[in-house]
Amino acid sequence: MKPNHLIPLLLMLLASLAQAAPVKLIFDTDMGNDVDDLMALCMIHNLQKRGACELLAVTVTKDHPQAAAFVDAVNTLYGYPDTPIGVVRNGAAKEPGKFNLLADKYPHDLKSGAEAPEAGGLIKDILAKQPDGSVVIAQVGFFTNLARLMDDADAKALIAKKVKVLSIMAGAFQTVNFDTRHLEYNVKLDVPAAQKLAKEWPTPMVWSGYEIGVAAAFPHVVIEQDLNYMPQHPLKEAYYLYNPPPHDRPTWDPTAVLYAIYPDRGYFDLSPPGNIKVDDDSATLFRPVKKGEGKHRFLIMSPEQASRVREAIVQLSVEPPPAKK
Repeated sequence: MKPNHLIPLLLMLLASLAQAAPVKLIFDTDMGNDVDDLMALCMIHNLQKRGACELLAVTVTKDHPQAAAFVDAVNTLYGYPDTPIGVVRNGAAKEPGKFNLLADKYPHDLKSGAEAPEAGGLIKDILAKQPDGSVVIAQVGFFTNLARLMDDADAKALIAKKVKVLSIMAGAFQTVNFDTRHLEYNVKLDVPAAQKLAKEWPTPMVWSGYEIGVAAAFPHVVIEQDLNYMPQHPLKEAYYLYNPPPHDRPTWDPTAVLYAIYPDRGYFDLSPPGNIKVDDDSATLFRPVKKGEGKHRFLIMSPEQASRVREAIVQLSVEPPPAKK
């Protein structure tokens, strides 16, 4: 082979190596309000073991002290006990949730969210240390933390400089003329924050709507049969406490994480670019715009893609944590 013929192969190799770099991820969650947040965190840690992502921090929008403690217990179980955790102050949801008290059954050292830093300050500090355009944020809870972060002009400038994309689970979109009156939970709990984020967030945003997680529901038989490799597993225990099987749980939050880490694997298609407006009643309305003008897109998923997405989420959720040394 002539030397000049090697150039395209070398370029392809360099491109593949660049794509293999771990995704620098911040995970913003309302842990405890639904078990899909836990599915998503299990996925993240198992992908982190593979080198697919680097979890820079977990920030919590559920304003109950055990939410952060439970996150720390899960991080510790999967071998990442030092993952930074930030919390909301004076947030929208203050009830304990159905499974966050499980934290007491697993080793961890963050005993209460009161001991954790405020989420916005933590995110700002982390962004300042990262390369430009390198960070992906997956927001799967309320909009409170990120909306408040933008109140700081310096932080908003950091977002524009450091964040590549914001992948969020929120809203609902795929109905006639792109309109829907479905009032999705993550939006409804803090409408002013959702309105602010939708209007002012400076980077591209990809929304995983309500309909996506419903279409790729997690099979209950997996929870019942595939997590018995441990005497107790937080995902199985949380699933039973939240809503006992048999029921297939929508994979709302894991779909946003799957896109955040693997945007180019064909799991989803994307809508045309546009703008999303959040109404006062929390409805999310998408309007297409001219190419290059809109920062918002939403996920689209065919039945064939839904099967792939469901299986990917299942396998990445139930993969065992590392064995204790």
